[in-house]
Amino acid sequence: MSSSLVSVAYIGAIILFILSLGGLSNPESSRRGNLYGMVGMLLAVLATVFGPRVTMDGLPWILGALLVGGSVGLYAARKVQMTQMPELVALMHSMVGLAACLVGFANYIDPTAALNLSSAEKAIHEIEVYLGILIGAVTFSGSLIAFGKLSGKIGGKPLLLPGRHWLNLLGLLIVIVSGYQFLHAETIHMGMLALAVMTVIALLFGIHMVMAIGGADMPVVVSMLNSYSGWAAAATGFMLNNDLLIVTGALVGSSGAILSYIMCRAMNRNFISVIAGGFGTGGGSPAKSGGDAQPEGEVVPISAAETAELLDSAKSVIIVPGYGMAVAQAQHAVNELTQLLREKGVNVRFGIHPVAGRMPGHMNVLLAEAKVPYDIVMEMDEVNADFPDTDVAIVIGANDIVNPAAQEVPGSPIAGMPVLEVWKARTSIVMKRSMASGYAGVENPLFYKENNRMLFGDAKKVIEEVIKSLQH
Repeated sequence: MSSSLVSVAYIGAIILFILSLGGLSNPESSRRGNLYGMVGMLLAVLATVFGPRVTMDGLPWILGALLVGGSVGLYAARKVQMTQMPELVALMHSMVGLAACLVGFANYIDPTAALNLSSAEKAIHEIEVYLGILIGAVTFSGSLIAFGKLSGKIGGKPLLLPGRHWLNLLGLLIVIVSGYQFLHAETIHMGMLALAVMTVIALLFGIHMVMAIGGADMPVVVSMLNSYSGWAAAATGFMLNNDLLIVTGALVGSSGAILSYIMCRAMNRNFISVIAGGFGTGGGSPAKSGGDAQPEGEVVPISAAETAELLDSAKSVIIVPGYGMAVAQAQHAVNELTQLLREKGVNVRFGIHPVAGRMPGHMNVLLAEAKVPYDIVMEMDEVNADFPDTDVAIVIGANDIVNPAAQEVPGSPIAGMPVLEVWKARTSIVMKRSMASGYAGVENPLFYKENNRMLFGDAKKVIEEVIKSLQH
């Protein structure tokens, strides 16, 4: 394949990637967006593999790598549950970071990479290598920690080291000094030493950065790492002089940055405060008993049969899903309940908070998997004003995103965070396994509201019991 034909294929792939991002912005067009992305990636890979830069000697190695990577991807697609998607995404981000690091080191020691370059061009190339490895190392280690937190292998409680900001500043100074030494290295050996020092610092920074971020901020972390992986890919493109990687990485990096901004705004946080860490304990600790911390009121439990009676007489119902629905894999039961209520003439809608679950769009993906109609899945801003006219609001495994303390308790850690105002419905029903607090470890006064009822148990099982009661 000639260079001009490869360029045309790359342009086509870039157009498909842009169309893919546009399609993924809406649930109804997300399937088409995914298809565009897959076709674009296939076109890009084929153009690269059969392009003039790949020799016949290297082709078997590349085909072998494609076979191994494709097999791993196919296995993951078949075996990984939808509830495990957040940690899988984090793990994929780490692979992008690792690839950027390996490409950077390989590119630096490649004697032909900087061949026929002027001194200025050589300096620019080395800066590209240095920044590529730096971003890749931070992305790699940070994503692995995020994977550990999201999968439960690492606790969600933030690790707040004494003087952590000074430690970060010291690390930054070492990175700058190492960068100066790298650019002025007289031999490959001296340059590799500076690169190794920077890489270790970058790996430690990635670990420290994500460890210091609390559980409630994990959706922001996922989108932030998505952005980092994009910039790592773009840096790799600069190192390899590959326009497709540069443009694609910039698309991913910028879209991830925009998504991080949206996430932060949804939590009434700024990006710097998220990076600084400390919000959310991730403990899911039991609600405190007694003392000033105990909200006023009494917890009123409700049975599945009583819940069915309330729903049977309701005209309007809003369902608010959370991570508990994902854990219980209750999305299909929720869809069955939704269909049953709609057949009875009940106006059923879903209220989705931007940070519900463990990654952006987590709840939307689960509901789409269960074939819940797209037109009744609403964003928080679309349904919040309707709660006062709603007969029953059902909260399934959500906590922090429906916590009235965000509006009613000025000193709360989540004060000012926009939440779904389910307590304004005539009756709110919270489905939970226990009285444990949410991922942010903040007490929830909703449980003690006069119009609130607690339906304890596994979300899937209690919803199935509600469905049986409605059918009789």
